[in-house]
Amino acid sequence: MNTTLKENIDWVGYIDWTVRDFHGYKTESGSTYNAYLIRDEKCAVIDAVKAPFVGKYLDRIRALTDLDKIAYVVCNHAEPDHSGGLPGIMAACPQAALVCNAKCRETLEKHFDTSNWKWQVVEDGDEISLGRRTLSFINTPMVHWPESMFTYVKEEKLLFSMDAFGQHHASAFRFDDEEPLDVILHEAKAYYANIVMLYGRPIAQTMERAAQLEIEMIAPSHGVIWRSHLKEVFEAYQKWVVCKPTPKVIVLYATMWKATEKMAEAILEGAQECNVEARFYNVDTTHATSIVTEVLDCAAIAIGSPTLNNTLMPHMAGVLCYMKGLRPTNKQGFAFGSYGWSKRGGASEVEEAMKEMKIEIMREPLRAQYVPTPEMLEACREAGRQMGRYAEQFART
Repeated sequence: MNTTLKENIDWVGYIDWTVRDFHGYKTESGSTYNAYLIRDEKCAVIDAVKAPFVGKYLDRIRALTDLDKIAYVVCNHAEPDHSGGLPGIMAACPQAALVCNAKCRETLEKHFDTSNWKWQVVEDGDEISLGRRTLSFINTPMVHWPESMFTYVKEEKLLFSMDAFGQHHASAFRFDDEEPLDVILHEAKAYYANIVMLYGRPIAQTMERAAQLEIEMIAPSHGVIWRSHLKEVFEAYQKWVVCKPTPKVIVLYATMWKATEKMAEAILEGAQECNVEARFYNVDTTHATSIVTEVLDCAAIAIGSPTLNNTLMPHMAGVLCYMKGLRPTNKQGFAFGSYGWSKRGGASEVEEAMKEMKIEIMREPLRAQYVPTPEMLEACREAGRQMGRYAEQFART
């Protein structure tokens, strides 16, 4: 496995092949916790790893240099998947200073006993000379925690980008040109949709700042390192930060006695009459991670649930809660669903959730009592056609 980014700059992280859940994100491809070692007149480690893997992390560093040569440990982000190993490395390197911004120090002090740590608190634009190389620090608040920052090595045109441009993807390869690009971009899309979609505006502002830097390589905190396909991932992010619509329609539903499913199928049939990509998902059989990844760039969405105990089906309620937290933008859509003796809940609560997400409502909810009639199914098809016609205007670029 090639772990060398540049001369005397190496990956020293951990590949987590078996992790399958990241606070609700289903990580089917596992993940990596990336950390990096820069050997110079003064040596620096960029980020740590998750706490259980600190031993392997220290072994990788020891294989390249003596721990007593580490002058700086940089923490770009205080979330425990990156900072959990800090107590281990700070104990192993008592002469090293922990480099972070003020907000990060406050956060780390709430997570760990830092009483024996040396600190070097940096501000936006500060620099630290290692000898031949210089570390520059760029505050990136809410990408995706308030204390987040990037570290840039101008002599190498190398950006350590924290969670930005990352992927939850375990691989024996460390670089973007060692695996199929479509696989890596899909993992990057899933990561963006499920981790940072909520923070589109600060990410867009950060990308504007990053565009002013000379960058030949981006080393994120998860997944592969970008060295050959920077153009592609930058272009993708420019679309994702605004949830740029594509000619795609999503039909999302839960069902009890198949009535709402029949409505979903009819809506899908109508959308498929148009020149768009149309997909539908049963929330009982499709994880929210996959759903949100598809919702990111759809133009229109229909969401349906039957009424159960005057409210939604439980899995639909969970998916809507997850989606509301991520706030997908630039969508139109409507609610639908079946009911029995009470119209309360079901489609009404779906519509309320869609309004909270700022999804533009295209029409009133479609409701079928017990079983959809042929007339109701035709109304569903027409609603699907309406979504399809709307989505057709968004040509793929």
